[in-house]
Amino acid sequence: MTLAKKRARSLEDKSFRRQQILDAAATLFQEVGYEGFSVALLASKAGVVKGTLYLYFKTREEVFLALYDQSLNRMSEAFIAQLTPGMSDRALCELLYEVAFGDGLYVPLQARLEKVIEHNVSLDSLINSKRNFLKQVGRIAAATATTLGLDQAQAIEFIKTLGVLIVGVAGADLAPSLEGEDVPDDIQALLDSFASKPLFVTNAHRILHGIRGIRAGDSD
Repeated sequence: MTLAKKRARSLEDKSFRRQQILDAAATLFQEVGYEGFSVALLASKAGVVKGTLYLYFKTREEVFLALYDQSLNRMSEAFIAQLTPGMSDRALCELLYEVAFGDGLYVPLQARLEKVIEHNVSLDSLINSKRNFLKQVGRIAAATATTLGLDQAQAIEFIKTLGVLIVGVAGADLAPSLEGEDVPDDIQALLDSFASKPLFVTNAHRILHGIRGIRAGDSD
């Protein structure tokens, strides 16, 4: 889809144009990944000249940061919408894995956020993104606290820790695929144990158990 050539003038037009560019960027990211993504390719995908892109995003990383913010918002909405009263600790950990890894943008952008993306954006963009992060973490934590019977501070600690865990386990799925190969059972069991989902769910459950223990007054 190409963007209309008419210059956006009103705030509403500019907001619409910006979102069109981000929609094109999301599609391009899915096609070429982080390393293959460029402003030139985005301009071609969006049907505009590079100069138009720079009216909305000063750097490639500002595009990534905006995409990250949107993916975090989507993940937050999906997670909260699927929480149910009486949900078990493990079921909640599994749900958080599914919504995080089910979004094609969230995990790869989160993994590069502090190491790369945030180093080449404007201060205003960074501040706005951090405020959105605080808002979404607060929303997720509040819903988690209600579902699991935690207080807000412990729920926030849990959600922030799981954000780090998501990045940590994401690399587990980068090993070569042996699907269809004749692999001994013991080796297959080993490979399965290092897949991102069991690593995440098992360790997230342990973290939650530890937080519950601290709340109950247990010591290490």
